[in-house]
Amino acid sequence: MESLKGQLLIAGPSLVDPNFRRTVVLVGEHTEEGALGVVLNRESEATVLEAVPELSGLVDGLERVHVGGPVQQSAIVVLADFVEPGQAGALVLDTVGFLPAEVDPDELGDLRRARVFAGYAGWGPGQLEDELDEGSWIVEPALPDDVFTVEPEELWGHVLRRKGGPYEVLSLMPPDPSLN
Repeated sequence: MESLKGQLLIAGPSLVDPNFRRTVVLVGEHTEEGALGVVLNRESEATVLEAVPELSGLVDGLERVHVGGPVQQSAIVVLADFVEPGQAGALVLDTVGFLPAEVDPDELGDLRRARVFAGYAGWGPGQLEDELDEGSWIVEPALPDDVFTVEPEELWGHVLRRKGGPYEVLSLMPPDPSLN
């Protein structure tokens, strides 16, 4: 099994589960025991200042908390672009990684940027591989700017266009093709 850590999972047209329809997920960990990641393109209504004021020093407090996935939606996950990558709890992509658990934000050192997520996406042993075999997900290398996009609602189409070929055509699919 080849690890997909640091890759994007782009929801394919056959993935109709409302938790993942038209999502882009950054895989943060992928081993034989399973996988986990965060949905990059779903914002909540809550701002960081409203939901987790203690983290408003890491990001603009008016930035929205992102919905990282359907698992443990009360759990807060933070991805950051670290000036000193050794400060990360776990690196995912170049200098981008998860904040360590139970860390004082003042002890992190400099961060280039950060994003706060509520919840995460998770797969048990072999589950993600099965979904890939079914065609539920399209895999594409992640870029740091994908994680911190200022237009999360456009990320699904943007990444498909970047992948090119037939995926570029797929990016034009309306949210509800039956209304076309």
